[in-house]
Amino acid sequence: MIDLPKKIIVGENVIWQIPKVVNELKLGKKALIVTGPNVWGLVERMIEEMMSSSNISYEVGRVSRPTLGEAESLHEALNSFSPDLIIGLGGGKPIDVAKYLSASSGIPFVSVPTTSSHDGIASPFASLRGSGRITSVLAKPPVAIVADLSIIASAPPRVIKAGAGDLIAKFTAVLDWRLAHRLKGEYYGDYSAQLALLSAKHVANYSDLISKLSVEGVRIIVEGLISSSVAMCIAGSSRPASGSEHLFSHALDSVANYPALHGEQVGIGTIMMSYLHGLEWRKIKKVLKKIGLPTTAKELGVKDVDVINALTIAHKIRTDRYTILGESGLTYEAAEKLARETEVID
Repeated sequence: MIDLPKKIIVGENVIWQIPKVVNELKLGKKALIVTGPNVWGLVERMIEEMMSSSNISYEVGRVSRPTLGEAESLHEALNSFSPDLIIGLGGGKPIDVAKYLSASSGIPFVSVPTTSSHDGIASPFASLRGSGRITSVLAKPPVAIVADLSIIASAPPRVIKAGAGDLIAKFTAVLDWRLAHRLKGEYYGDYSAQLALLSAKHVANYSDLISKLSVEGVRIIVEGLISSSVAMCIAGSSRPASGSEHLFSHALDSVANYPALHGEQVGIGTIMMSYLHGLEWRKIKKVLKKIGLPTTAKELGVKDVDVINALTIAHKIRTDRYTILGESGLTYEAAEKLARETEVID
């Protein structure tokens, strides 16, 4: 069963169309807005103006971390306010929490991203921290997405570029998925795989434009992230978008305590996993460099040993997900050689 967003709006100053989308989709007149404290400080007056003129009442639930605990605490607001819809406004943290609340309550949600750091914008999965690790929770995709390029383009350059790193990852994620199909008999959907790959190729083809961080460059990233999310909706899993490179990133979070942005870490993971898959990893590294993303441990701000240790435990992050890392993973020596061969470490 494929569950997709009913309306997607991407453009400049389109945040003002939120009430119109709510009315067109008949989502009701009471909204719980899940957002972060910093984002809310920037858009509070704008939201107040558009909601009051549209007779949509709302309450605000602020989240600082995408944890199961914070998500559960907002259930009190759901019970007391009884909203008709949930609006996830901000980066990955509030959108993931909004997504989780929507799935657990059955209340539809609208995704309003203010950054382009990763492809959780419209995916049917929420990444929440709990029990000391990140857990991918099956949720539901938003009924609508309103991506205002004017707001997203004003985010810090590093955050914008991180989304491109997450998209480049599809080159290895799809190969991992195909490998699991051949060796383990796992379901593989070529249509969703090709859709995810299209996003990665689009970023590679327009890396010059993206590096300038123009509105059009940001549009390429945002549309790619949405396309990648839709690929996951079609596949019914995160397989088209997440493979061994994501396992490396999550392992690095565990080893080095979340040292950098998700898309930055995944980009470096893609370089190394491309080597293992026999892809032209130097081309991928060149694209990342052109965009302005880190390609070495030093640029990422981690120790060489952290990269090596993360590589050795990456296969344990999701034992249900077969990748090029296999079931026994890499030895320390093999991990060190991989990181040196791809020039991720000195």
